Amino acid sequence: MIEILYFAWLREKIGLPGERVETSAQTVMQLIQELSSRDDVYALAFADPGSLRVALDQELAEFTSPLSGVREVAFFPPMTGG
Repeated sequence: MIEILYFAWLREKIGLPGERVETSAQTVMQLIQELSSRDDVYALAFADPGSLRVALDQELAEFTSPLSGVREVAFFPPMTGG
């Protein structure tokens, strides 16, 4: 089981702050594909992965990163700093 957290406009599009899912995905991108195939809401939210960032267990990661041993996946838009 993996805890998935959604932030900012992604949370608004999906309508959930987070959820726990059982997944067979090996990478973040495979997880995105699994989620997108669930429902049109997810498909629209993940339509442009380039507009998202991901953190695995609170560490920034790539979409090619493996999910083995990961407990938490967080999706959020890119941040600007100052």
